[in-house]
Amino acid sequence: MYGVVEIGGKQYHVEPGMEVVHEVVPGVGVGDTITFDRVLLLRNGDGVAIGRPYLSGVKVIAEVREVGRGKKAVVQRFAPKKGYRRKKGYRQPYMRTRIVAIEKD
Repeated sequence: MYGVVEIGGKQYHVEPGMEVVHEVVPGVGVGDTITFDRVLLLRNGDGVAIGRPYLSGVKVIAEVREVGRGKKAVVQRFAPKKGYRRKKGYRQPYMRTRIVAIEKD
């Protein structure tokens, strides 16, 4: 059984037992359980169910394993012959969750 879930505006292929790295969900910490109800597609032994846009009665339960920040992305701007130089760094926050189950009502 697998599904496609929308998390933070992006779509992720999920199966029970797999880990997903996605955008941070506000107000959730390590060890907490999250329920994703924006399921776009569900495939099980019976066939494929496609939502328009989401499936009702289907939810994905996940456990938060890690909250962190990714590698630094460095952005530089300069203007030639003007002495203008700016250097900025940015680290994208991420959340790693383990998919516990996909439930269908």
